Amino acid sequence: MDYRILGRTGIQVAPLALGTDNFMDPTPADESARILEMALDAGINLVDTGDTYANGAGEKIIGETVKKLGKRDQVLIATKVDHGQRRPGFSVDDPDQFGPNDHGHTRLNIIRACENSLKRLQTDYIDLYQIHRPSPTIPWDEQLSALDSLVTQGKVRYIGCSTHPAWAVMDSIMVSELKGYARIVCEQPPYNLLDRRIENELLPMCEKHGVGVITWSPMAMGVLAGRYDDADKLPEDSRAVLRGGFYADRVTRRGIEVGIEFTKIAKNIGLSAAQLAVVWCKDQPGITAPLIGPRTTEQLPEFLEIMNTRLDDETRAACDELVPPGSAVANFHNTADWMKGTIV
Repeated sequence: MDYRILGRTGIQVAPLALGTDNFMDPTPADESARILEMALDAGINLVDTGDTYANGAGEKIIGETVKKLGKRDQVLIATKVDHGQRRPGFSVDDPDQFGPNDHGHTRLNIIRACENSLKRLQTDYIDLYQIHRPSPTIPWDEQLSALDSLVTQGKVRYIGCSTHPAWAVMDSIMVSELKGYARIVCEQPPYNLLDRRIENELLPMCEKHGVGVITWSPMAMGVLAGRYDDADKLPEDSRAVLRGGFYADRVTRRGIEVGIEFTKIAKNIGLSAAQLAVVWCKDQPGITAPLIGPRTTEQLPEFLEIMNTRLDDETRAACDELVPPGSAVANFHNTADWMKGTIV
């Protein structure tokens, strides 16, 4: 196994990490548990989730499965604290689900969310605890002091962030250095051939300052896996249709055109389009590991086969011709207001 070092921690992670956004939504409990078990058996050792994934049910199934397998010491569990904390018993569709202090990454919300995640995960500690999306009105001093307290208490081993701009990650590093707080060791942005904008600032900054990069959506929500062939007729069981909203906005006409050409490249080198999308991402400069998020047990082996596969220069050049470095033909940062740039 070609393990990689996560940032400057010394922690080794497999070249692919398991994303669990599908756990319990829509993947049922028994199949979610089986996917996790299969991934761990294959050598994947970082499992990523979040406190709002399936309203916490994702964390619960991970906690139950890892405890049942007796593999807690072999698994790096990464979870996130969202910028809004729903109150127990409130529906996700309830407009009154948030109280005046339920928004933002305040010390109150971070510590409360961590305690709840620990219970759902059935563990005494979280290996990587990440700030999920920026809270621009809350200073890093407030966020990092809370995270540092959790590290000091032994409830969190390392801290990170997800979908933050380069300047914000750099800002957090400066505050940590000045105040002696725990330092962010990893950023988790969206990254795929359709949206390469993190190559302009985020990836060079992370490489320079020793920040690991675990990326999400390497297959561009299935667009690069040949899931879509007509922008006017999206598959009824696709995420774009089932979830709509910002998910649907990521499926663009130009992105589908690129996906069709991308599938041809994959066929020429004997890979599926999904495999090519993941391999392309995992070996890009500055990437620690992309997240794979299979919905079924049948989908997982396809990715396990290519953990140590590498692309030749000719194939990478062909991909660059489809979408040049640093550019984008679909907006996978559409839940992050800070990202600017033209989508062509």
